[in-house]
Amino acid sequence: MLRNYFTVAWRTLTKSPTYSLVNLIGLALGMACSLLIGLWIYDELSYDRFLPHHEQIHFVRVNYNFRGGETQTAFATPGPLADVIDRDIPSVAATTILSWPSETLVRVGDKVAKETGQYASVGFFDVFELPAVQGNAKTALANLNQIVISQKMAATYFPEGQAVGKTLQLDNKRVFVVGAVLENLPANSTLQFDWLVNFTVEEKEWQSAWTYNAVMTYLRLRPDASPAQAETAMKGLFRRYATFDNKERVILQPITQLHLWGDYKNGVAVGGQIEYVRLFGSMALFILLIACINFMNLSTARSAMRTKEVGVRKVVGAGRLALMGQFLSESLLMSLLGAVVALGLVWLLLPPFNAIFDKRLALDLADPARWVGLLGLILLTGLLSGSYPALFLSGLRPVRILKSAGWRAGTGPAQFRRALVVFQFALSVFLIVGMLTVGQQMHYLRTKHLGLDRDNVAYVTLEGALNDYEKTEQLRQQLLQTTSVAMATTTAQLPLNIRNTSTDLHWPGQPQKQLVSVATMSVGNDFIKTMGIKLVAGRDFRTNSIADTSCYLVNEAAAKLMGIKEPVGREITFWFGKGPIIGLMKDFHLGSMHQAIQPLVVTFMPPNTQYLLIRPRAGQTPQALADLERLVKQANPNYPFAYHFLDEAYEDLYQREQQVSTLINYAGALAILISCLGLFGLATFTAEQRTKEIGVRKVLGASVASIVALLGGDFLRLVLVAILIASPLAWWAMHYWLADFAYKITIEWWVFALAGVLAVGIALLTVSFQSIRAAVANPVKSLRTE
Repeated sequence: MLRNYFTVAWRTLTKSPTYSLVNLIGLALGMACSLLIGLWIYDELSYDRFLPHHEQIHFVRVNYNFRGGETQTAFATPGPLADVIDRDIPSVAATTILSWPSETLVRVGDKVAKETGQYASVGFFDVFELPAVQGNAKTALANLNQIVISQKMAATYFPEGQAVGKTLQLDNKRVFVVGAVLENLPANSTLQFDWLVNFTVEEKEWQSAWTYNAVMTYLRLRPDASPAQAETAMKGLFRRYATFDNKERVILQPITQLHLWGDYKNGVAVGGQIEYVRLFGSMALFILLIACINFMNLSTARSAMRTKEVGVRKVVGAGRLALMGQFLSESLLMSLLGAVVALGLVWLLLPPFNAIFDKRLALDLADPARWVGLLGLILLTGLLSGSYPALFLSGLRPVRILKSAGWRAGTGPAQFRRALVVFQFALSVFLIVGMLTVGQQMHYLRTKHLGLDRDNVAYVTLEGALNDYEKTEQLRQQLLQTTSVAMATTTAQLPLNIRNTSTDLHWPGQPQKQLVSVATMSVGNDFIKTMGIKLVAGRDFRTNSIADTSCYLVNEAAAKLMGIKEPVGREITFWFGKGPIIGLMKDFHLGSMHQAIQPLVVTFMPPNTQYLLIRPRAGQTPQALADLERLVKQANPNYPFAYHFLDEAYEDLYQREQQVSTLINYAGALAILISCLGLFGLATFTAEQRTKEIGVRKVLGASVASIVALLGGDFLRLVLVAILIASPLAWWAMHYWLADFAYKITIEWWVFALAGVLAVGIALLTVSFQSIRAAVANPVKSLRTE
């Protein structure tokens, strides 16, 4: 029976090649989009699940109840916290701390390159049981003279195969012996490093302070322990060991949620990358629905051509279930063909898709999970698109069908088709509004003045010989003596991505035992002038002034936090002890516009800086970069020269938003294309059904314009209804998305008007082709058989 179903289905599809082709293209495009996004979602949901005992591994965060009662969740933790947890909490099996990843120069003989690595405490391999292909990783990390490297790094520097026992040099300073080689970490890992060294080797004094969130902390629970029990046991740790009690609370985040749930509000995980998983999944479903609607529309529209087939089958004994099986087999066959075409499209589109979304996805058909997903997509698409036509056609009564050659299906199917067209174009209008709104917000992010001048600022990392303050200052002065560089400064962090925070700020009148969290950075000479930051009051740090190392600059948000209207001259206590505020900076953005501007304290400590920033003179950027390269190579010949622009670092803050913008643009274009395919098919069918009516109207004097208006008017009304339905839904969705930004655009009325005009224009162009073709046809041909 199944063979007969699919034989008849194949004959039906080949009998009407135009409609079959329209359906096939629409389904293939929708399925290809769903497959691509499905691969992306699968990869996102699989982060860190490769880790042994991943269900026991947790990332440690700390909730701070700062001034005003607001709870802030810190990504980094104080250095001593891990040891205290390990010693005092019985339900914890192991803890470890990690430094921030850093690119460090690696030298093995003549091979020199920068590799990303981290410093980790000895408990790292008790928490993360990563497999080693050579050596003993746990023993190697415990040895201060050994280093653990990845397979990729071993293949680069030791191609002969055996890396353990060989030596390499980090940062042109210390020589390490390779103690172990780890398997390469997969792309879907939040841990990404090519080397590990014992944390003690580079530990700084400030990393052992309770007032400074300096490290990333992980732990592994015992198999019989629960996160809730461990969190309860950790209450009061800060009160017992720190010099303050700010109602701190240690919270544990499962390692498998770290990638997806990065945003915390009032101490609770509220979102992050998971929002984009939901968004991308919804778009995939929307596109697939639009493709399925095409199939439903064309199948129900052509139902009158198959009524006699249904009547004859029922007369000879076919039951309703058998007829439903026949029509569903047709939709499943079309879905299967669409999947074959979709696989080809996915294979072609994966390389650019990976490039846009910074992924390494592969169409691995050897993976059983891929086949299960593909089979599910085929069944879902086939059953969804064929359900209504099967139910409708199988329910027809044979007596009504066969007694009259003029039988019509009635208004039910026509109303259903209209509803589907409205739904289809409502989704398209929704995506068009999304395209316009997201594009506007991205333009706003790129063009908004941030309170400092980020344009045309280049920077290099201070490393090697340039870690010496005197050499760095000499280099800065040499750059200022060139004709191409206008200004230069040094900073500990890039001013548009300040991540360090401190609870070390105190001032007269501060509520007792009430801590505050402030962003902080160290700067060198001419920072304010180079970055174009406006001083509301006071002065900048003086060049090479030792006295100013005990002075501070604060921004307006910090002054507001302290409740001081005129902070210049007031004394505060911070990192370097008690000192006056010498300048009040106008607020500038310290990070992305998702967050409001934080309080900031700037210290003057030229030796404690990591980046050299230059501002070229107008029109002399190429020469300034050439001068920068020449002088940096002279001062630091053992390191490769590499520069970046501050704008690049700023763009990196909005990588997720840029990906959403790209996806919604492609999804919107695809939705419109598939909708137009369906509309084209319906317009073609409508023109065929009304051929004789058009002929009569032309004989009676109807113009081409009036006939085109007659055929296109129905579709135009449906599109207008779709616009009315989609506009409030799109406004709500975009308002929800924009709520994640502290600084955002206002959604203007013209966005909906433009989306509506685009939808109407596209629909008219699609329908007009067939309408004009029918209107200019010779009426003699359509009426000569009458």
